[in-house]
Amino acid sequence: MTTGSSQRPHRGPLDASRLAEAFAPYPDLTLELLAEAASTNAVAAQRAAEGAPEGLVVLADHQAAGRGRLDRTWQTPPGTAVTFSLLLRPGVPAACWPWLPLLVGHNVAKALTALGHEASLKWPNDVLLADGRKVAGILVERVDTPAGPAAIVGVGINVAQEAAELPVDTATSLAIDAAGVAPDRETVLLEAVATVREGYDVWQAGGEQGTERLASSYRAHCATIGRQVRVDLPGGGELLGRAVDIDGSGRLVVQTSEGPRSVGAGDVVHVRPAPDAD
Repeated sequence: MTTGSSQRPHRGPLDASRLAEAFAPYPDLTLELLAEAASTNAVAAQRAAEGAPEGLVVLADHQAAGRGRLDRTWQTPPGTAVTFSLLLRPGVPAACWPWLPLLVGHNVAKALTALGHEASLKWPNDVLLADGRKVAGILVERVDTPAGPAAIVGVGINVAQEAAELPVDTATSLAIDAAGVAPDRETVLLEAVATVREGYDVWQAGGEQGTERLASSYRAHCATIGRQVRVDLPGGGELLGRAVDIDGSGRLVVQTSEGPRSVGAGDVVHVRPAPDAD
């Protein structure tokens, strides 16, 4: 779904007519474009409760109060980021749902790679660029609706921010990565949505083997594996060791001095690099 070549990013509003035209050939995707929203996930969750079908994309030209894992909040200057939520209604067994956030991160990284950026993954689903800085974050929330459980997939991608506009020094943007030349926001959105939806459909159709293929591909692109890490746990505890694998449930396996420990995304506060042990 890539449209157009790279160009210096601008900060004007998203082109609604271009987006409508680009989404038209995809009947399994529908777009709701908002000028501004506090949280696209909150809007998408409301639409899900009202019976919206799978494939609804809620896109905010400017998201004023984005949310990440553990209710962390963030803001971006208007016109600099791609922020959207995709409504999905997975039919896979409940035991497979923990793979969904990893699938989304993996496919957002694939989309950015297709646009010319060297992207990788920090477990579970932070998208990093070649310098190891974070360019995209993902929040997947399960919501109960009259039509059954749904997943709200929230994605935020830094596109046009300059270094001084980033909230932390561990963040980056596509423009910084490409020395000021990056795809426009419409191109980034279309590539990300199409790639995530395609990966999701393949996973859904593949059954148990689909999850196994996803796990194998995810491991191959996860920059956390092989690194010495410090895992901060709720309550102030921590694990120190080498990240050695992603298990069959999508949990990070850390080889500690006391043996291997597996932790799920909901069990950790942070996973940070740690100095190599002597």
